[in-house]
Amino acid sequence: MENLLKSDDNVKNNLKGGIPMLKKVLSILIFLHLGFSQIIDPVATFSILAYDPETGMVGGAVQSRVFSVGNGVLWGKADVGMVATQAYVDVSYGPKGLKLLEKGLTPDEVVKTLLKNDPDPHPEDWPKLARQFSIMDASGKVSTHTGTKASYWAGHKYGKHSSAQGNILASEKVVNDMIRAFEETKGHLSMRLLHTLEAGQKAGGDTRGMQSAAILIIQKDGGVWLNNDVVLRLQVDDNPEPIKELRRLIEKAHERFNWK
Repeated sequence: MENLLKSDDNVKNNLKGGIPMLKKVLSILIFLHLGFSQIIDPVATFSILAYDPETGMVGGAVQSRVFSVGNGVLWGKADVGMVATQAYVDVSYGPKGLKLLEKGLTPDEVVKTLLKNDPDPHPEDWPKLARQFSIMDASGKVSTHTGTKASYWAGHKYGKHSSAQGNILASEKVVNDMIRAFEETKGHLSMRLLHTLEAGQKAGGDTRGMQSAAILIIQKDGGVWLNNDVVLRLQVDDNPEPIKELRRLIEKAHERFNWK
């Protein structure tokens, strides 16, 4: 009986000793799950890159049902071009794409190079095959890639000096209407890009809804103040009607800078 009691005490002690370790293991598992879950929501969005041959401006605009979409989608450099990177996004495509353009590669060559050099570090949860991105040079030449695993509906459409692209969209009508709106709208590039987003949203937009929007326009020395290549950079990070708020800000810019 004494041996049985001692054995029972040993079991209890072992269990007590194992509980803290079990808690630690569970904590680590929960941390890893929550941490990785932060990157498994694709940047479902619709965007446009466009060039205005009359002014030489290059610009992009984007809307999405994610917080602060402008924080990583649009990248630009005067006299070089612009990049939009989205869906199962690799944000490094932005600066890398601009560097490749600056080296003299064409937009088509940049697309191929980025995909070739992508190590695909999370092929099961964040696959290279689900990337979507667009590359435009400073003269308006553009090349866009939509991966075969990008979330439905996903695709892109080219226009004259423009490309509209999106994923998790209501239908192909979204990008078709975006290109039509851009080509039919006259005036400052900012308003043309704004009308494009409005048309995309009217056609159904991101099927999950709206949350954030952004616009970026660049031109060598085209901004206010000295040595400023940014004509306009605006972000609406969290708003139930981000395109409407973006319109308010763009109209304020037109008033402030007397744009026509």
